[in-house]
Amino acid sequence: MSQPPEIIRASSIERWSDTADVIIVGMGIAGACAALEARRAGADVLVIERAGDGGGASALSSGIFYLGGGTAVQKAADYEDTPEAMYDFLMANGISPDAEIVRAFCDNCVAHFDWLEAQGVPFERSYFPGKAVFLTTTTCLMSTGNEKVWPYREVAKPAPRGHKVAREGENAGSLAMEALLARCREAGLRASYDSQVTALIMDDNQRVVGVRYRKTGEDHHARASRGVILSTGGFNMNQEMLAEHLPHMLGNSYPLGVPYNDGSGILLGQSAGAVTQSMSGVIATASFYPPSQLIKGILVNTRGERFVAEDSYHGRTASFIIEQPGRKAYLILDSEIFAYPELTDFSHHTLIDGWETVEEMEAGLNLPEGALQRTLADYNAHAAEGRDPTLHKHPDWLKPLNAGPYAAFDVSFNKSVYLYITLGGLKTTARTEVIGHDGEVIAGLYAAGACASSVSRDGKDYASGLSLGPGSYFGRVAGRLAAGA
Repeated sequence: MSQPPEIIRASSIERWSDTADVIIVGMGIAGACAALEARRAGADVLVIERAGDGGGASALSSGIFYLGGGTAVQKAADYEDTPEAMYDFLMANGISPDAEIVRAFCDNCVAHFDWLEAQGVPFERSYFPGKAVFLTTTTCLMSTGNEKVWPYREVAKPAPRGHKVAREGENAGSLAMEALLARCREAGLRASYDSQVTALIMDDNQRVVGVRYRKTGEDHHARASRGVILSTGGFNMNQEMLAEHLPHMLGNSYPLGVPYNDGSGILLGQSAGAVTQSMSGVIATASFYPPSQLIKGILVNTRGERFVAEDSYHGRTASFIIEQPGRKAYLILDSEIFAYPELTDFSHHTLIDGWETVEEMEAGLNLPEGALQRTLADYNAHAAEGRDPTLHKHPDWLKPLNAGPYAAFDVSFNKSVYLYITLGGLKTTARTEVIGHDGEVIAGLYAAGACASSVSRDGKDYASGLSLGPGSYFGRVAGRLAAGA
């Protein structure tokens, strides 16, 4: 389904199945944090969740929270960071960022980190100095974005802001959700699981006052005296919405999430007159590193030209690859840095071939005659001087590629398995109020998490942790605001 459901008028409801102060739709990271804050503010809270328990896509994530401004972990690793530096970076790196949303997040990051720890979400005081897509250890702090990428490193002092939950494996997010769900149970939250919200209910004053949900084949109507919070996730499992907004992601790419990330919350918001934004925003990744030595190679398109600094965050690199002619790109290496990419699930481990000379490699890749030779000659001359005037790759990753033989990996979009999540959603204020087509907030309706367009709106400005970090923080904001409505 890609069309919003019909709104239901409160006057047509003959009997309410349930009543609560605040109704929360979805129990991932944003919903759990919203529920906790609303309950602690004194509200009677009803959570309605499609699955048999809470957790959602957050429980399947790598458990990285993007947080900064001087957290306890950053200080333990001897990294200085300030809310202002974090704000400057996110604003410079962002694609049409909302200054009020970014400011609210940055100014409250330290306190939010402390709150997460107080709920039992564990973070080590440890630091990973290298460059990786994710960690399978319990090491906490790592660089997960474009802070060291030009020109952002000149805008604000770089600092690592990825905070990984202390659980081994690829799904450390499950431990964060276990802790938050335990706090929810202790708080006495009411929940209806295996229940799907199918419509919002509005009164004659255009205020959202409840929801219709379906459970065990029957429709129920629940009234919300203070507000409804949508926290249902993105739309990367909705084929119709993808065909409309992100058709190029259909095919060889693979959506990250749970089956219920089908855009239902976005459609519910639209039924009440909500505006959406950044619906073409997507973070796709098929990282060619680790090992990190591969970053010293260069990426070229079918014209034999470089197009992105190779030390960029893997999502930024993927976004640029998608924009190249034919969505094709090649990773060029020499014998001194050659290695096979370790993340073989992305299919980047397929070697095209090896060649003794650059001329032979150029011909083997069917690149325009002389193009790759010129690109490498220019790159090598400047790399020998420790600089990259073309794309400004950080000096840490510069090395002349002049030690044959040479090799190339095909990192084209149609030759790799790109994993992705959608970034578009409902437009909200920094207070999580959903905005309507008239520019005014829709009374009684709030949104947080992946169904809302938040801090990051494009793969070029994303950093690992910009889902769990803002999602959990703005979930709390929504819970407090709805409880006091």
